[in-house]
Amino acid sequence: MKKKGSTIMIAWLILGALSGWIASRIMKRDEQMGAIANIVVGVIGAFIGGFLGTRLLGVDVTGLNISSILLSVLGAVILLAILGGIRK
Repeated sequence: MKKKGSTIMIAWLILGALSGWIASRIMKRDEQMGAIANIVVGVIGAFIGGFLGTRLLGVDVTGLNISSILLSVLGAVILLAILGGIRK
């Protein structure tokens, strides 16, 4: 059981890194961010995207699927936009 849980955690971290990286490319901030920042932005973005998806759009965001990935990227883009606005 423990091995399965750690494998799922690694999969979510990889998804977070991918989502954060895609969002940083969309927002043209890729050169400013490292791998750890991409993971953090992606994971937080997944929470934001999941919240917005379930509350506003009624989208099921359980599991690793296209809607979860797209909402994760959307949430990461929103997070980067907010952070960019705060820095200015």
